[in-house]
Amino acid sequence: MIGSGVETPTAVRPVESPVRRAMQDIPVIELVHPMPGFPDERRFALVQLDDEGTLCSFRSLHHDDLQFVVVPPMPFFPDYAPEVGDDVVADLGIESAEDVLVLLVVHAGDSLAETTVNLRAPLLVNTVNRRASQVILDDPQLPIAAPLVA
Repeated sequence: MIGSGVETPTAVRPVESPVRRAMQDIPVIELVHPMPGFPDERRFALVQLDDEGTLCSFRSLHHDDLQFVVVPPMPFFPDYAPEVGDDVVADLGIESAEDVLVLLVVHAGDSLAETTVNLRAPLLVNTVNRRASQVILDDPQLPIAAPLVA
């Protein structure tokens, strides 16, 4: 439940609308908390890498060589619905779960079969105010290196 004031996990379902629409609506994304290992990086852009908007780059606006490959979970993990606490909802200013774009950080392997995504720490983007954060979830069942394709 959003804005309840009680630390109750909120399920954030991935937005089913195309990532392409979200990218057009989000020219600059501001991280409310820097990604682990990059304390000075807070401003990023989401750049589409394929025609479908499935493969994207989350690029630093300050360092051209800093980028993360990200994908929406829906094509690969259709039942994925991370639960986040009220603190995350407040930090990102989320008023509706429909306003959240969920992205997974990809770790490219030597082949597609060796490529993994981090299900334990999704990147959540509020598409209304363009605030985002990589959120570390409390669910120990979620792998940090889930195969992207089976």
